[in-house]
Amino acid sequence: MILVADSGSTKTNWIILDDNGEIYYKVNTKGLNPAVFAKNVLHERIVSKEELNDIRDEVKEIFFYGAGCGTQTARNYLREVFINIFKNANIEIHEDTIAAVKSLQTDKPGVVCILGTGSNCSYFDGKETHQKIVSLGYIIMDDASGNYYGKQIIRDYYFHKMPKEMAIKFESNHDLSPDTIKENIYKMDSPNTYLADIGRFLIENKKNDYAQKVIKTGLRSFVENQILQFEESKKVPIYFVGSIAHFLHDEIVEVLNEYKLKLGKIVRHPITTLAKSHSKNKKCK
Repeated sequence: MILVADSGSTKTNWIILDDNGEIYYKVNTKGLNPAVFAKNVLHERIVSKEELNDIRDEVKEIFFYGAGCGTQTARNYLREVFINIFKNANIEIHEDTIAAVKSLQTDKPGVVCILGTGSNCSYFDGKETHQKIVSLGYIIMDDASGNYYGKQIIRDYYFHKMPKEMAIKFESNHDLSPDTIKENIYKMDSPNTYLADIGRFLIENKKNDYAQKVIKTGLRSFVENQILQFEESKKVPIYFVGSIAHFLHDEIVEVLNEYKLKLGKIVRHPITTLAKSHSKNKKCK
């Protein structure tokens, strides 16, 4: 068996390939970000999924692409978790930006962006992926991500900057008591996922003038801090991967036009093309 996984902080998409490289099963678990979760949490999220636990001794190869895997320390941390579960497997762990590039199925240069629970950006020269900035995660970076938008609207609500009608609707959708917010941000396992869930409210109400302002402010920050770090960005397409990018297609086009940047395409879920690439490699052996 071969496992191919694309993981964010919120969710991990798995495809199980049989020994002939054919898709055997598809399954989802919670996110497996080694920069956010303790080893026991990561371990439990894998073994609690029956479809994965039942084949743990049969897995021969794992190709894992995930958020939070940008440093060798983080990759080693996650590798130790996998080794304790899949004892017979050869394990490859890559940052999620590599998955984003592979999912585009192109050999042409482009700037490749991730907008999901978190955010990231890299330059693909047609052969290699280049990154100038190492992500420091949801507290410091992650412009225009789900958790970024969650933070912004909580702040605006508490600083009374959110329009009254929007604030009333916000209150009816979420428990915004100080105790609940602080519990989820400072004591629970997945503060970035919690914030991203809050951020969905903004996306779901994106036609509102206030929402448009917050969304585009975040996208402009992402362009200026991430995309424009690459001089090539003015000459090549800008690609996006992730659910936030999927739902903010029109806003992304508008903001890119402000900076005279060209959208390539948006891929919501890269896992299918990832699995196909490993399936082809298997069949070629």
